[in-house]
Amino acid sequence: MADPNDMTFMGHLKELRSRIIRMFLFAGLILVCCLPFTNYIYSFISAPLIEIMPSDTTMIATEVASPFLAPLRVTIYSALIISVPYFFLELWGFISPGLYKKEKAFVGPLILSSIVLFYAGIAFAYFVVSPIILSFFMSSAPDSIQVMTDINKYLDFVLKLFFAFGFAFEIPIATFLVITTGLVSKDRIKTMRPYLIIGFFVIGMFLTPPDIFSQLFLAVPMWILFEIGLLVSRDPKS
Repeated sequence: MADPNDMTFMGHLKELRSRIIRMFLFAGLILVCCLPFTNYIYSFISAPLIEIMPSDTTMIATEVASPFLAPLRVTIYSALIISVPYFFLELWGFISPGLYKKEKAFVGPLILSSIVLFYAGIAFAYFVVSPIILSFFMSSAPDSIQVMTDINKYLDFVLKLFFAFGFAFEIPIATFLVITTGLVSKDRIKTMRPYLIIGFFVIGMFLTPPDIFSQLFLAVPMWILFEIGLLVSRDPKS
């Protein structure tokens, strides 16, 4: 590989294009490997709802192609989620040649932490948030209403939760980077805390389904994670 200091702007763009193409190819390969397990993946994703539904009800498909497309869509998103470590690996390969040895020692663990936090956010959404929210919705239905959830609506709900929590759990990394790079001082961020907290609730409103419980389950962890990021960060001059 050419010395990054000798590469032109177009050279960097070509390398970036090559890495993005490899990302898509890798995700496609993972998708092909996941296709034989489509039904198992769908069963796993739908388990939080299936387990709390009344025994005399089931999920429904309101569109002709839904029984085929819904599990396939889940498999595609699953392939993307599984591919996240490789995406970060390509990102590391793109930026690492231009870093000093000290910076490499700093960025490497940061990328690893980002991967772990992303998966932690998805796990939190699946094992904690989804069962609580779905149980509340089911229990709040009047006796005259028979709950039979459409599979596409359910998948839209949970996939939105997964990605919202996955990216929300990156807040400690973002806070750490902003402070450590000197972009904003730690004291300045502390003075902005009330506005940031309001911002977390606004983000929760837009990123989660339109109910107060989903918003709280996203906004409160974002707040806590922000405080953690603030706690472990230090100004570069301190």
